[in-house]
Amino acid sequence: MSVTMREMLEAGVHFGHQTRFWNPKMAPYIFGHRNKIHIVNLEKTLGMYQEAMKYVRQLSSNRGTILMVGTKRQARETIAAEAARAGMPFVDQRWLGGMLTNFKTIKISIKRLKEMEASIADGSVEKLSKKEGLMFQREMIKLQKSIGGIKDMGGIPDAIFVVDVGYHKGAITEAAKLG
Repeated sequence: MSVTMREMLEAGVHFGHQTRFWNPKMAPYIFGHRNKIHIVNLEKTLGMYQEAMKYVRQLSSNRGTILMVGTKRQARETIAAEAARAGMPFVDQRWLGGMLTNFKTIKISIKRLKEMEASIADGSVEKLSKKEGLMFQREMIKLQKSIGGIKDMGGIPDAIFVVDVGYHKGAITEAAKLG
């Protein structure tokens, strides 16, 4: 999948944030500004994009796992659909603290979710009382919402794809802590 600079320009990739909210570390990547909005240097962006794509291609060819994170309302459907298409784990509702750094605890919840799905499949849920069945259903919905996208993730992922790094600081911090 090759992306040209013209396609990036047409997609509006060159539009940055307002000039008053800038970080001086971004100076090498900023081309200029117009109407108090920074214009991103697409030459450098294209180079970085190609480097990232090369890494992702290498990772996927080695059967690596990429966790896709996008909990913003606009990104939820896309993240879930693309992760399912790629066969990768995803987080589309809420980032749970410790999802990476405390994975052994999250694994217990994943095991519980799988047990619940198995009990639905074998029909043992129908033997529960009305109250127990309702509580079971609520717990399953809660688990499905929070960890449903990562239930097939065997361990800590090799890489993380985050849609909005400012919005998902917890995920970035955990990933940085693990290296």
